Amino acid sequence: MGENSVIVLLGASGNLAAKKLHRRGLLSDKLKIIGFDPTHMSHDDFVKHMKSSVDQSSPELEDHFKAFSERCSYITIDQDAGDDSFVELKKRMESFIDGDEAQNRHFYMALPPNIYVAVSEQLRRNCYSEKGDSQIIIEKPFGHDLESSVELHKKLEPNWKESKIFRIDHYLGKEMVKNIMALRFGNPMFGALWDCNHIDNIQISMTEDLGTEGRGGYFDDVGIIRDVMQNHLMQLMALTTMERPGSFSAEDLRQEKARVLRLVPPLETKHTLVGQFVKSPDGKHPGYKNDDDVPEDSRCATFCTSVAYVRNARWEGVPFILKSGKALSESKTEIRIQLKDTTDAMLKDTRHNQLIIRIQPNEAVRLKMNAKMPGLELRTVETELDLTYKQTVEDPDIPEAYEALLLDAFKGDYSESVSEQELEASWKIFTPLLHELEGNKDIVPAPYAYGSEGPDGLEEFVASYQYQK
Repeated sequence: MGENSVIVLLGASGNLAAKKLHRRGLLSDKLKIIGFDPTHMSHDDFVKHMKSSVDQSSPELEDHFKAFSERCSYITIDQDAGDDSFVELKKRMESFIDGDEAQNRHFYMALPPNIYVAVSEQLRRNCYSEKGDSQIIIEKPFGHDLESSVELHKKLEPNWKESKIFRIDHYLGKEMVKNIMALRFGNPMFGALWDCNHIDNIQISMTEDLGTEGRGGYFDDVGIIRDVMQNHLMQLMALTTMERPGSFSAEDLRQEKARVLRLVPPLETKHTLVGQFVKSPDGKHPGYKNDDDVPEDSRCATFCTSVAYVRNARWEGVPFILKSGKALSESKTEIRIQLKDTTDAMLKDTRHNQLIIRIQPNEAVRLKMNAKMPGLELRTVETELDLTYKQTVEDPDIPEAYEALLLDAFKGDYSESVSEQELEASWKIFTPLLHELEGNKDIVPAPYAYGSEGPDGLEEFVASYQYQK
């Protein structure tokens, strides 16, 4: 990151990550942070707001926060004053440098997507750094379907080139997601097995044990497919299936992810199971439609399992079972790779070998394999090689996803920014399915109880694609 840099937080999502980067000593001494938001706050109010989410359990941490708060200032946006607030922002940024010094400007837009374009235009018109680097940092959703995503990119493009847009999918900042490439390309034993000749099926899942918790009105316009599958699960699938990139540079890595996603045909309803949670059997947890903001006739899916394929020689015929849902029995994100059965008739009752990459919680890599049962008979038992970070590494310092991604953005490393090509490819996979589910009123999500494993028939559905528990 350049010595003279400014982070402008349009919204509050970037605050905590920036504070932790400061505590790690990863921010330049000259870096300044400006809160820029319509909420009326004084500087002291802004500091108190940030302080409320910071661990200050020791004098050292208190000192860290005090030093961090000295970097910060705040400007209230006057939404009725046109460009005036953005002109004020420009003057504030210029006050941090002497004369014609270059200054890098990072605009973190934690804003509703419907105002991305208008705000980005005002930033480009009034706040762009002519002698330094400027970038906008935006979070999902990047559109509502393929058409809206392409339209959003076209509207941003005149003012902000692709090389100046850092799109955050926070899953790309998670430690175990970063570890996928190390596992694949740093271990020849996995590389030799990483194809359809050895792998039977792959399940990529992200489940939550909480419902929509008062966010039903928002969620009803989004649904589980847009909220999780089109972005997070597609990134996990791309990293799992892509070919080895020429290097780990942003250009090579993002190119390989986009290339493999283009080989995934659009998902179909015949390979899809959707559900919607109802209240728990004990009545303690409400159903989705019990939320006052959710229409009584809502067909919004809070659960979805869909099967994808990659049309190339490496993955021909391997089903990728994508699963995500809310109000399920547990919260976890993992990639479960099942290898083909042994063909040796001497060994009875052997199980699939499985490589399990647990993204969260309790980050781990586990390899399930068959071994001889102790005793006089030749009988097999399933055993497990377990690399659980917290058991293997003493006090692992695992950075939070936003820390890693913001640091990359500030350094100009776009390897973990979602490219426009990846976005377009992933929307092409999901848009036909979304339009069919939303347009065909005969498709009604199957009910499942809050806290259950999912809709009835789920186990049979995934078993039909070779998956075995």
